[in-house]
Amino acid sequence: MSSEIEAFLEYALIVQSLNPKTIEAYRSDLTQIESLLAQKLISVESGAIVEALSRINNKRTLNRKLSAINSFLTFCHSHHFHAQASKFSLAKLPQKLPQYLPFETIMARLNDIDCTVWLGQRDYALILFLYATGMRISECLALREGDIEEEWVRVRHGKGQKERYVPLAHEALGALRTYQRHCPREKSGSLWLNYRYEPLSRISAFKITQKYLGVSPHTLRHSYATGLILGGADVRVVQELLGHASLITTQIYTHVQKHHLHATVLACHPMAISSLLAPQTQSPVGLNPPQTD
Repeated sequence: MSSEIEAFLEYALIVQSLNPKTIEAYRSDLTQIESLLAQKLISVESGAIVEALSRINNKRTLNRKLSAINSFLTFCHSHHFHAQASKFSLAKLPQKLPQYLPFETIMARLNDIDCTVWLGQRDYALILFLYATGMRISECLALREGDIEEEWVRVRHGKGQKERYVPLAHEALGALRTYQRHCPREKSGSLWLNYRYEPLSRISAFKITQKYLGVSPHTLRHSYATGLILGGADVRVVQELLGHASLITTQIYTHVQKHHLHATVLACHPMAISSLLAPQTQSPVGLNPPQTD
């Protein structure tokens, strides 16, 4: 690995306070590309980089590597390691609406949890907590008991180490307090514990939401944001609550709103309903095809 990449990774970790997993992804992608090119990335022509990456068929993988290169070259230019501020365009991806669950579906499936034991109370509280706050699972599992301040959650381990406060609904707070009262606690200060009274892992959290809801924890984050947008919340407020650095990331939920409005019109508007009920063999008045002999 070149000294420039090492300097970039140190800068990203210490100055930008990026998530360690992001740092490792940068390290892996940049060293892999240098190895593929058999020379320092900083001294390679842009055409050679494009040619090397053109073999990657998966567009998401390609964009991740291009993003890493762009961040690296921007760093090198600003620190005078590189004369040109090269910027590679990312591949266009088909826009997919985020998967989400309606509130009624979530609450109905929570009835399957056995809340007579503390592990069941934990599962119930965790699902409600994720849906009520929209937190990333990494943020949620990093919480300490002291991070719950009355009806607010203090998020101290967000992306870029940015701190924010998120309100917590009464029902979710009540479920959390019930879990806390019955959970046998020893020395751990972590909020969420496994059956060994140790901090809950991401894999275990995934298994919990998969077991009862059939989705990942991140789907509850989508469900939270979608519920807010469909309820009329301002997109900038949702951005703040989710901890998004850019409004562009949050705006995908406005597409969900448009999709919902379109489906509502098709299901409820008299013209849409009448067109569905009309015989399919007849053409609209005035648009009948000309008769032939």
